[in-house]
Amino acid sequence: MTKQPEFQTFWFQQAMDLEADYCNNVKPQTLTADTVADVCIVGGGYTGLWTAIQLKQQQPTLDVMIIEKSLCGSGASGRNGGCMLTWSTKYLSMQRLYGETQAVELVKASEQAVDEIEAFCLKYQIDAELRRDGTLFTATNTAQTGGLEATLAALDKHELNSWQVWEAKTVQQHAGSELHQTGYFSPVAASVQPGKLARGLKRVAEQLEVRIYENTPMLAIKDNNLSATSAKASSKASAKANKHKVVIETPQGTVYATKSVMALNAWMLEQFPQFKNKIVVVSSDMAITKPIPEKLAEMGITDGKTVLDSRTFVHYYRTTPDGRLMLGKGGNHFSYANAVRPLFNQPTRYGKLLRESFDKLFPTLVAEEFETTWTGPSDRSATGLPFFGKIADEGNIYYGFGYSGSGVGQTWIGGKILASMLLGNNDKWSHNGLTTGPKGGFPPEPIRWIGTMLVRNAIRRKERCEDNETTPFWFDKQLAKFANAAGKADK
Repeated sequence: MTKQPEFQTFWFQQAMDLEADYCNNVKPQTLTADTVADVCIVGGGYTGLWTAIQLKQQQPTLDVMIIEKSLCGSGASGRNGGCMLTWSTKYLSMQRLYGETQAVELVKASEQAVDEIEAFCLKYQIDAELRRDGTLFTATNTAQTGGLEATLAALDKHELNSWQVWEAKTVQQHAGSELHQTGYFSPVAASVQPGKLARGLKRVAEQLEVRIYENTPMLAIKDNNLSATSAKASSKASAKANKHKVVIETPQGTVYATKSVMALNAWMLEQFPQFKNKIVVVSSDMAITKPIPEKLAEMGITDGKTVLDSRTFVHYYRTTPDGRLMLGKGGNHFSYANAVRPLFNQPTRYGKLLRESFDKLFPTLVAEEFETTWTGPSDRSATGLPFFGKIADEGNIYYGFGYSGSGVGQTWIGGKILASMLLGNNDKWSHNGLTTGPKGGFPPEPIRWIGTMLVRNAIRRKERCEDNETTPFWFDKQLAKFANAAGKADK
């Protein structure tokens, strides 16, 4: 039987086509024999690539390798909306969780990430279509108005407030839609072509002599420092493991590493079920038009500004340099038992929902068909923030995930954190609120899924009423509060 080609998202296919033009279709390297390494990173998305790059920049002699079950960037890193945002809107949550000083430092780090990624792309000539045109956070109904006021007041105290209040006319002019009533603009944001950024990071990592093996899934992992394994291990481990404490099995070779990083995003639970109640796997669904630059120019949206509304399961959109309009919406499918199901690697099943939202936002474009749609998994933590640590205190396996849909910029921070932890540094990256493991969690199945469906449907009813300027049911408003932490950033 002929193997069916793997589904690739629009962004990733664009990136691979560009790469083929420049690299003459060089085939990915696959691990075919046993090997040793100082550090083996499992996962070739943003987190894994940034970690590898940071390690080599800080300690060039370190032998670093990455194994990726598919192609680097083909997972969540290459299929998000490409909105590079900061943590400034999450300041109050971080203050509550980590204290005022830590919250200030993390907001500053997230703003530094935008600067650093832009500078990195320029230095290494990564054509990621990065456009530093800012972001608009808007209200599309009365209930959404004023949602950032308390956060901005707190940011003002620390001279961290990059946001400007815009009136309806200005917002509508820049957002290209009269649906927006008011909004806040921040210049500290960017948009990128996520697939091209991921493939560009892979190229730079290889230039720094990181060994990268694609189409090389991890089958099992064992940490010989521990009496119990973090995941299934087989009898293949040999005497080499006495020196190299972590043993990772792949289909054609075994990796013996001193330390390892699990940079697996939503796929983390396949190997480490102890985190199964720490995240919820939820879809983000996107659609994109064919190039329509003239129509976008008429609407006034010609730059790379990202636009997000203030609903819980947010709408987000932006244009591309070739004149397309991309619209995304988070919070549609919640996966039972957090399984990364086939639907996360297919065109979206929520095309009708995206179409309705698109037509409401852009009534002059109702005749424009979507060229393609896609979906992808987001690993939402209970706090809406990522977390980092070791699988076990005495072990040698590190992890970082839970970006909750905001990983385009924040994975740069994740790379800083993981590199610092692996190198044994004692600095702000290795010791901060994010490096203390997951905070909070979710109920076990089937309670989690049933509860999630109740909350999701309540939010949909509540926001439908708010869009119609009517009062939601009291019960729906109470249920919707359960999504406050994890529902605001599926981009």
